[in-house]
Amino acid sequence: MSRSIDYGNLMHQAMRGLIKKVLTQIERDGLPGDHHFFIKFATQQPDVELADWLFDRYPEEMTIVIQNWYDNLIVTDDGFSITLNFGDNPEALYIPYDAILTFVDPSVEFGLKFETQEIPESEANADDDAPSLDGDADDQNKEEDGERVVSLDSFRKR
Repeated sequence: MSRSIDYGNLMHQAMRGLIKKVLTQIERDGLPGDHHFFIKFATQQPDVELADWLFDRYPEEMTIVIQNWYDNLIVTDDGFSITLNFGDNPEALYIPYDAILTFVDPSVEFGLKFETQEIPESEANADDDAPSLDGDADDQNKEEDGERVVSLDSFRKR
């Protein structure tokens, strides 16, 4: 039995639950107003389903946009399926919530980022497993694994 509360894991579960609630609302009512989503996910996660040519092109991670045209959005307890258009080729995808790396709705400057780094429990401190929310005032643009991560705070109207 664990002698501590795993706040990082609890936050990840809560954030994925929020994504599920948002997508369930979109499934039922459609996208309201200017809302749209950028969802980055790990393509190598075992339960991800996508066309072979997409996996070949994006062997590690991929970002999808849910905005103007999408079809067959079906939200389940473990993930969601959706058909998106890739160069006039509709393709069905299934994305488990556990595969999601970032979820951003730029229309309202909202973003979630899931930390995927596995750290042995003996080396972890309370902040290591905690998810970060893009747009934090202290979060500046930074480099991660050769990719530029831009804080949504840099786009905020002042």
